[in-house]
Amino acid sequence: MPSTDTLRALIRDVPDHPRPGIIFKDITPLLGNSAAFRQACDQMAAPFAGQGVTHVIAIESRGFLFGGVIAATLGAALVPVRKPGKLPAAKAREEYVLEYGTDALEMHSDAVTEGSRALIVDDVLATGGTASATCRLVARHGASLAGCAFLIELAFLSGREALQGIRVESVLAY
Repeated sequence: MPSTDTLRALIRDVPDHPRPGIIFKDITPLLGNSAAFRQACDQMAAPFAGQGVTHVIAIESRGFLFGGVIAATLGAALVPVRKPGKLPAAKAREEYVLEYGTDALEMHSDAVTEGSRALIVDDVLATGGTASATCRLVARHGASLAGCAFLIELAFLSGREALQGIRVESVLAY
């Protein structure tokens, strides 16, 4: 079983992507190592085992990679949260603020209901805007929130502040 140090070693830094001055944390080497990928998913799921999670809410797009495995591990349903225009049926939309402008996420209106217990999953917690918008989307449907699980937390961007009062678990912090 790979250690957390092994998982960290499989995260590749890509300087100046997508813009100059940004160091992108590339998870593809970790995804390419089946034992490390399994370990990462297990570590993301473990804090929420036995917490009554009925739905894993996976945020587009890299959250999908982890969400399916975590949902299967926890015996929960998988719910994709997508960028606008991607879901085919009736949906709810939540806008959120970016550094310059706004964006939005959508979830099928019947994806979770009152009585559901949701875990939100994504690859990276940065500023917390996307995760916070997803939390609001889930809450609007009457579901309770078990928390949020991330592979990577960029602590210097203070994303936890946007998620105050919500349980946040991350495998690796930078």
